Amino acid sequence: MSTMVNMPQLGETVTEGTILRWAKSVGDSIAPDEVLVEISTDKVDTEVPSPVGGTILEILVPEGETVGVGTPLVVIGEAGEAPAAPEPDGQPEVSAVVSGESSLPPVGGVPGPEAPGEGGAVAAGLVLSPVVRKLVREHG
Repeated sequence: MSTMVNMPQLGETVTEGTILRWAKSVGDSIAPDEVLVEISTDKVDTEVPSPVGGTILEILVPEGETVGVGTPLVVIGEAGEAPAAPEPDGQPEVSAVVSGESSLPPVGGVPGPEAPGEGGAVAAGLVLSPVVRKLVREHG
């Protein structure tokens, strides 16, 4: 089953962003949390991680183009799979989380809120970015 990845909301007042650079090409494989695309907004330039793993089936927005939040950007699925058609109701199937609450599971080895005996505590409600999670995995 393929997944449509849409332009994420990169800030409370951000309504659009410009695709600066695709980190992957059609046919390349990608892992969850691996950098998928660099996007520029009027407030920040950011690397957006892939929400799922698989193969890039179709890039829908070329570099240099500006699109609104929720616009389909790329289709990720299994190699040889046909790209999924965009959702008819315009609702995003998957959207990258950049700030705010996240449903991502905690990284193994990272103490949870007030974990006893861990030599320190992580503030309750703290959401680690994909970059921080990768650093934690690499450096413990």
